[in-house]
Parts: sequence; structure tokens; C-alpha cells
Amino acid sequence: MIVEPIFESAATFTPAQFRLWVEEREGRGDVNHYELLHGRIVMNPPAAWPHGRIGARLVTALSQFVRTRHLGEVADSSQGYELPNGDIVEPDVSFISKGRLDAATIRDGDFLSVVPDLIVEILSPSTASRDRGEKLGIYEKSGVLEYWQIDPRARRVRVLVASGGQCREDQALEGEGAAASRVLSGFTISLAEIFD
Repeated sequence: MIVEPIFESAATFTPAQFRLWVEEREGRGDVNHYELLHGRIVMNPPAAWPHGRIGARLVTALSQFVRTRHLGEVADSSQGYELPNGDIVEPDVSFISKGRLDAATIRDGDFLSVVPDLIVEILSPSTASRDRGEKLGIYEKSGVLEYWQIDPRARRVRVLVASGGQCREDQALEGEGAAASRVLSGFTISLAEIFD
């Protein structure tokens, strides 16, 4: 198996410098996704199958649940967030509650300056260690309330919930069963719906 190389800058950037850098790359037709983690620019290569299918299924299921209850907004992997510490992340799926959205600074054409309530990362060979380690730490410190890690190869879903400033494992499912959200009370999704 070939693991895609990850571009990571040696220099550090501010959020403003990162915005300009991304705009310049987009102007040249660059379609890759980038995040700013601890001041370093990190490239996320295009995801392989079934990453996109899983993301689309989660966005659809979460959006239907959230919209009918007027709870906030659900975003896909193209939405960037500037977190309070200056990190700029682009999770695979995210939910922002109405309360957090109402308190946020929102400018069209810019990253959202808000911490999502719930974040989902779909693990791939090139991002799994960062999603389980560095980004978990960033999400904990930023105030993400719930963090799902979905491993398509192992057919595993791990749900972490904020408690005492740390994200602690609430559920670990493999093979079958249904994952349930604490942030979105009443929302469940079966592993069959996610993976099959």
C-alpha cells in the first residue's frame, strides 16, 4: 500500500498569512485542501473511496435531523473554521448549534470564526495519526463538545465527548450497532448506514 505524502510547511504562518497563501493557491487552480495547525500549513490530499460516500451519508443524515428541529447548521469538508487559538481546520463533517452560530463572527468569503459543537473526521492512511493525535488535542482545547473518528477500513466508529476539558471515549463500535450523539440528543446512525 502506498501512503500519500503529506505536505507540511517548515515555516510558520499567522491566520492572515494563511488566508493570503490559500487565495494565491486557489488563483493558480490548486484544488487541494489545506489546514493551519499550530502555525504550520498542512495539505490534505484528495480522499480515496469510500471517504466521500461516508461523508455524504453523514452530512445527509445529520442535515435532515438538524434542519427539521432548527438546531443549527451542518457543513461538509469544504468548510473552514478559524479556532480561537488561530488554527484553521477543515473537518470532514461538522455541526454548529444555533447558539454558537448566533454568537459567531460570520463574514461571507471567510472561514467561520466559531468552534463547531460536533466534528467528524473520516480516517485515511495519510491522515489517521494526525486525526487521532494532533487534531484531537486541538479540538479538545478549542471546546469541541463531541468528536467522531470513523475508520472505513476497520468499519469502526469512535465517539469522544468533552468532559473536564478532555475528549473521553463514550462509544467504540465495530462491525455493527449504532452510534449515538450526546450533543444532538436523539440522533443515531447505524454502522450499516455509514459503511454499506
